[in-house]
Amino acid sequence: MIRFKSLGSGSTGNATVVQVRGDGGTTHLLVDCGLGIRQLDKRLAQAGMLAEQIDAIFVTHEHGDHIGCARHLAIRERIPVWMSEGTWLGCGQPDFDGLLRIAADSEPIEVRGLRVNPFTVPHDAREPLQLTCTDGAVTLGVLTDLGHASTHVLDRLAGCATLLLECNHDRALLEAGPYPWFLKKRVGGDWGHLANEDAAAIALSIQPRGLRQVVAAHLSEQNNRPDLARAALLAALGESVEIHVADGPTGSAWLTA
Repeated sequence: MIRFKSLGSGSTGNATVVQVRGDGGTTHLLVDCGLGIRQLDKRLAQAGMLAEQIDAIFVTHEHGDHIGCARHLAIRERIPVWMSEGTWLGCGQPDFDGLLRIAADSEPIEVRGLRVNPFTVPHDAREPLQLTCTDGAVTLGVLTDLGHASTHVLDRLAGCATLLLECNHDRALLEAGPYPWFLKKRVGGDWGHLANEDAAAIALSIQPRGLRQVVAAHLSEQNNRPDLARAALLAALGESVEIHVADGPTGSAWLTA
């Protein structure tokens, strides 16, 4: 069984715990680590966990709200940390004291009872990866920080029962909002972030292939609202798919994939 919990989602910092329980015990994967170490420890404690329970860290890309305290945590707890070579280069080639593992598109990673399948996405980072996680029975997709869904992305999401999905902005709010023009262009572009309607279209495309639950994530504090993200997903998916919205500062409850 796979459970997961967003510890935080958005520009203030992204981190998600994925938990799988099997005959070999309980495995925890931390996807992104975009918080300060004290804040991460606090939110793990609120989730009923200790940092020492984390078996592996997966960093999707080098932006600060995703990589955060990954190196500090990895070295302190002796946790292997996975990222693409491009991400490692993009964050300045830090020394992980032997704990760095290089991830690549379509090359599965085994973390005890959990199989992680990374895939490339169109985003303005050096070599960004998103991922699916499976215990062999159910698949969770993590898809944040991309400007649009390529055919490759949609193919990798086929069969996901649950999707943690970026719903970054409402187009009208972004257009009317306080961002300077160049930033609006970057956020709304093909290598930026997903608008609510684009996220809903992605979910709709994989709904016939087993999608049962969507968690809207990475909402912009300035350019989106939870009710708008939920409404866009509901309009596309109807009530056959369970919809949740992750809060920026606090994330989500524990959910079952």
